[in-house]
Amino acid sequence: METSEQPDLPPDVALMWGLRDVTRRGPKPSLAVEDIVRAAIELADAEGLAAVSMARVAERLGNSTMALYRHVKNKDELLVLMSDAALERPEPLPEGADWRTGLTFWTAGVLAAVRRHRWYSQLPITGPPAGPNNLAWLDSALGALKDTGLSEESKLGVVMGLMTYVQGEIRLSMELAEGSAGNPDAFSRYGATLARVVDPRQLPALAEVLASGVFDEVVPFDEADEADFDFGLQLFLDGLAGFIERTCPPDAG
Repeated sequence: METSEQPDLPPDVALMWGLRDVTRRGPKPSLAVEDIVRAAIELADAEGLAAVSMARVAERLGNSTMALYRHVKNKDELLVLMSDAALERPEPLPEGADWRTGLTFWTAGVLAAVRRHRWYSQLPITGPPAGPNNLAWLDSALGALKDTGLSEESKLGVVMGLMTYVQGEIRLSMELAEGSAGNPDAFSRYGATLARVVDPRQLPALAEVLASGVFDEVVPFDEADEADFDFGLQLFLDGLAGFIERTCPPDAG
């Protein structure tokens, strides 16, 4: 009888799940992976992601840098751990909520989690979600679709598409917010700037938008950002509603 061995977990995944075997000599260490990740998150919250290094985290903990390397191999691995720990676990979906209410609630939770750690959108994406917290968020979104009749493949495609929208909008909005804070004139004068350079013969559709006065009113960036995000989310959910209707029509009674 042949037996097949399961492949080893990637080292960072094993570490996130507490499954990495660590051989140590001497007395039990006073430092744990959780301490390191928590200190790194606190440092990023206070000074930004660029401030995070193994040396700075060690300094914050009052340990040597080598003490950190006994638990975490390098900064890249630390960033992976931070990307999971910072999200925490999602709140349960509202009892009895339909798929649209559930996904709207889920999206609001993602936004709230990321806004608590504004550096989160700057983290490099090195692979699909694999940590316990990230997978809990994935499970929550999939759960919102459980009564839609969609196939499991379609549910996953929907959630990945929504993740792409949410993450893209978060990153764009935060970068634009920083740009607006650093150079507010570039945003407040945007309409006037375009009016000087947009030729209706070359850019007719954009010229019509300008002529409508869309850019005349200067709206605080945060307010405009919220409205734009919700508009895009509703478009996504409207499209999903049409997809569900086409793919899973109600039974003819």
